[in-house]
Amino acid sequence: MSTLQRPFGQNYAFVVAAAIFVALLAAAGLRSAPGVLILPLEQAFGWSRATVSTAAAIGIFLYGLTGPFAAALMQSFGVRKTVTLALLLMAVSTGLSSMMTEPWQYIATWGVFAGFGSGAVAMVLGATVVNRWFVERRGLMMGLLTASTATGTLIFLPAMAWLADTAGWRPVVLTVAAGTGVLAPILWFVLPEKPADIGHLPFGAPADYQPPPPPANGALSVAFGALFRAARTRTFWLLFSGFFICGLTTNGLVGTHLIAMCGDHGIAQVQAAGLLAMMGLFDLVGTTLSGWLTDRYDPRKLLFVYYALRGLSLIVLPYTDFSIVSLSVFAVFYGLDWIATVPPTVRLATETFGDRDGPIVFGWIAAGHQAGAATAAVGAGIIRTLQGSYLEAFVFAGAAGFFAAAASLMIRRGAAAQAV
Repeated sequence: MSTLQRPFGQNYAFVVAAAIFVALLAAAGLRSAPGVLILPLEQAFGWSRATVSTAAAIGIFLYGLTGPFAAALMQSFGVRKTVTLALLLMAVSTGLSSMMTEPWQYIATWGVFAGFGSGAVAMVLGATVVNRWFVERRGLMMGLLTASTATGTLIFLPAMAWLADTAGWRPVVLTVAAGTGVLAPILWFVLPEKPADIGHLPFGAPADYQPPPPPANGALSVAFGALFRAARTRTFWLLFSGFFICGLTTNGLVGTHLIAMCGDHGIAQVQAAGLLAMMGLFDLVGTTLSGWLTDRYDPRKLLFVYYALRGLSLIVLPYTDFSIVSLSVFAVFYGLDWIATVPPTVRLATETFGDRDGPIVFGWIAAGHQAGAATAAVGAGIIRTLQGSYLEAFVFAGAAGFFAAAASLMIRRGAAAQAV
């Protein structure tokens, strides 16, 4: 089907972007589910919070580690095949978890297999598709695709929390499995491999546009080759460090533990999930706006502002009264900043490492994001188990946000970006 003529001319790029948006949305729903499952699994099986958090941390870590290999696999094996197989893997692994009775089975299904599957349907997919299908409006489109993770939380998290409260954990995992399974054939039909396959140029491309040549080597060679070239630059390590902290302060800490933290203060799970949904709503605005700003302003300065504001909000939260007013203010403020860091980070990676290496290098940077998220997911769970409170975890994460803000201003652009 990918060789057939498609409608809309160059504007078919927006159809592709919409299909990827839906796929990213489904993967976001899957990755947000462990935050809803913490309390139900504790109640159903008596597993400790540290045990449940460890499974979530493994899934988050593999979600990120898969990124650079998935980006390379998309270049050599194909975006269409990679995304379809990843959705099927997510569906099968989460479906099998409905029969689990031991912690290792939760780790295997939601941690290992769902981690690998969702890692191929993540930010690197957005970066690959944007670079392949768009020449103009890349920042804006990257912002929109990145915002799909927030939209996934917005749509699915309150419903999953309600389902877990009323019917238990098993219907939650079956719903996730069904959703990802249905999407696999739809993406296979809608998604051509590249614009040339349907007789078009990327959106905004001039008539003499030439896409970067495909890699001559296999996925592993491409992934590690891009890493070797990037790792010799200062820019890579500054972006990697900043994104490590980005993951630590979002998916790992707030995304995994906010519902449980609110439970410690007597707030019902459905209400707490509503706060994360509110964050998702405002992140849809904030990340899209960040993409628009990235097309117009210095991305380093944008990153400085985002990380500094994030660090401040995390330090303040534990000292609030956890009233509906203070939590709503936090949700709005934090939501606008949730993953607004992605468009400027992708811009700096593509600008420094080129259209071919850029998405793969961003995959390695995104692996740092998920390593940070995994660190916070398991670390905050251990701190809560030992201290009986999340205070230290949030203060440490806030301080890390200020470090990331300072690191962002140290990034070089242009020829200087290639310096060690």
